[in-house]
Amino acid sequence: MKDIDVCRLEWMPYTGRMILTRNWFALLPVLLLCACSTVKFYTQAFSGQSEIWRKSRPNAEALADPSVAEHVKQRLKLIEELRAFAASDLHLPTKSFGKYCDLQRPYVVWVVYAAPEFSVEGKKWWYPLVGSLKYRGFFDEKDARQEADKLKAKGYDVFMGGVEAYSTLGYLADPVLNTFLHRSDADLAELIFHELTHAKVFVPGDTDFNEAFATANAEDGVRRWLRSKGDFKTLRAYEANLSKQREVVHLMLSTREKLKAVYAGSYPSVEEERKAKQRIFDDMLRKALADGPYVKLHIHHAARTWNNARINTVATYFTMVPGFERLLKEKGGDLEAFHREVHDMRKLNNEQRMKILGTPIPSHD
Repeated sequence: MKDIDVCRLEWMPYTGRMILTRNWFALLPVLLLCACSTVKFYTQAFSGQSEIWRKSRPNAEALADPSVAEHVKQRLKLIEELRAFAASDLHLPTKSFGKYCDLQRPYVVWVVYAAPEFSVEGKKWWYPLVGSLKYRGFFDEKDARQEADKLKAKGYDVFMGGVEAYSTLGYLADPVLNTFLHRSDADLAELIFHELTHAKVFVPGDTDFNEAFATANAEDGVRRWLRSKGDFKTLRAYEANLSKQREVVHLMLSTREKLKAVYAGSYPSVEEERKAKQRIFDDMLRKALADGPYVKLHIHHAARTWNNARINTVATYFTMVPGFERLLKEKGGDLEAFHREVHDMRKLNNEQRMKILGTPIPSHD
């Protein structure tokens, strides 16, 4: 489909977690009541997860196998180090990443995001046990494109992306995947800590809260890990990269706010509103060109795919991050106290959590 690109978003590496339950037999009554398309979705999800189970083996076995490439073994050794640090210093559960799975493809899933043409509020899909989430994940790119086509035909803005990382949010012991072993040490550490954070605290139905918490907690974890190794050179480079990422995020979040203002306005015709919307995105691209090569690379690339759905992927991961960073600072860097506070927020509703974190409560445009 011409209007949808599959691309790697280096500054936003964790999009699209396929949600699975502990016991698939418990889903049978639900599936019997679902439409055929829903049954098809869960069938492909189970098939994809089964492939991962089938191809996984303990890290120790992969490390002892002479046919496994040396660079893979080096990454597995690093991940074992990261798991140990996550358990001892970050107080994170480490059931996952004890096995290795080579899927022999660049992405584990393909994720579809959607939003109405004149709204920045993303479409949600409901899943058993975890509630509503702002994405739909598929193990087969063809299935993802079919879903994207259907949504686009209904008038939605759609964005589809290939995803390297995968998580069942602590329900299952997720393996290390070949799809993310190419990352730098710091980026790989952030990914591992991010996914393990989901197993620590997950709030059903609040994608933005979960992803922002995992992002803030993982970034802090990388800083602690690099300091523990005395690797201050890598730490400085990591901080510099985060600073550049924030430039991109700031431009995109400010663009999202401008879009909200457009959609709240009154226009003589749908065509006039479309033109106003396009002017906002064109302005974002012009600023990306002026703000330097890093921002240009990550925003101007695939310019034609920018729409409400794609801009929402950034809001999901970063809008609440400053609030979590502030909360951790208020706890004096005490991770156990920080995690308890976040865990207790599960009892609150979305707006109450946003108020505590100092995040503006969105108005529904």
